[in-house]
Amino acid sequence: MNSNQTAGQHDAAAFSEEVELSGHIIDSLLLPKVLDEISSLGGEFEILHIQVGHGRRDPSYARLRISAPSEDELDGILAQIGQHGAVPVSPHDCRLEAADMDGAFPEGFYCSTNEDTEVRVSGVWIPVDDQEMDCGIVVDPDGPSARCVPMSDVRKGELTVIGRQGTRVRPVGRDASGHDAFSFMNSTVSSEKPKGVTVRDIARAMRAAKEGDGRILIVAGPAVVHTGSRDHFSYLIEQGYVHRLFAGNALAAHDIEQSMYGTSLGISMSHGRAAEEGHEHHLRSINRIRRLGGIRQAVEAGVLTEGIMYQCIRQDIPYVLAGSIRDDGPLPDVITDALEAQRTMRELSRGVTFCLMIATTLHSIATGNLLPARVKVVCVDINPATVTKLADRGTFQTIGVVTDVEPFLRVLVDELKTAETA
Repeated sequence: MNSNQTAGQHDAAAFSEEVELSGHIIDSLLLPKVLDEISSLGGEFEILHIQVGHGRRDPSYARLRISAPSEDELDGILAQIGQHGAVPVSPHDCRLEAADMDGAFPEGFYCSTNEDTEVRVSGVWIPVDDQEMDCGIVVDPDGPSARCVPMSDVRKGELTVIGRQGTRVRPVGRDASGHDAFSFMNSTVSSEKPKGVTVRDIARAMRAAKEGDGRILIVAGPAVVHTGSRDHFSYLIEQGYVHRLFAGNALAAHDIEQSMYGTSLGISMSHGRAAEEGHEHHLRSINRIRRLGGIRQAVEAGVLTEGIMYQCIRQDIPYVLAGSIRDDGPLPDVITDALEAQRTMRELSRGVTFCLMIATTLHSIATGNLLPARVKVVCVDINPATVTKLADRGTFQTIGVVTDVEPFLRVLVDELKTAETA
């Protein structure tokens, strides 16, 4: 820490340090947020220099002197505002300590956020790869390189960043390219807000990802099948709007149940009434897939000929079916080891630029924890609490659409079809 006790300064603010912020700190409200954090944590600030960008793409710059009554309080302030991109004017290299055991970091390790981060090694700032919240940072000084590592995956001897010294984040600011739903990273969580404009913006973002270098991840719950939305979702996969799928046993099981019995949870998808012995259908579907060895084998054998999982196999879309304690069966494709499921999801989420989460609270939050803040995230759920929980747990970039699944997917598919024929 580069703090100094200033002679003649009042005891109430005896410790100080100068920090700087740069980028879209005005229009993204980062500067006001930093100033508010300083005051709320009992510190004081003095703006030493500020330069405001005039154009939409012009960055701004501010240099502040932060003061606090004690070194510990100053450290706390600097740690908090550091998450918003405020870095000391006179930085030091990051402090490294070798992990003394597998599966646990040394005490005082730097806890990562989902914001793009850099660490200072031998006087050079290097980017942190595999950015993810709630991890530690392991550094290879020979590279030099750095990467986020989950606690369970750290190995004895790996050099771990300790404390905030020599770290800085690059907060996601506004997208100055337009005025769509993603121009500002904020959540539109309301059942009363207009959906049409947001859905058009989502369709535009998905087309851009399909036509460019983007990668689209869909996180989906079984309500996609229960609500009669399976054909809409299958269309998205078939037309190249899905590059990765994260789900649980239930989505795949009920999708396959509909293919084999025309029901979902025993309810007929054609007339909406309970089928005779329909409560057994999902179990019989799972059993049939288990007897064949897996979903791919069922497709190759001609047993599974339609639906979401069929399209994933046909279009060669990587998917993760992560298990839970309540799963029936489960299907052979389900990863029942939670840590192994996390690792697979983490690997497949690299390179994702757009994530659409549909009607699944736990899978949405789990995936949100893995994604860097630069990934555009849309969460669609009938329950606004799902979107709120995502934001509360750090996935602040989420755009929330509070609606039922079927009308959302129907309108989304219509928007995409209209654009394709235009």
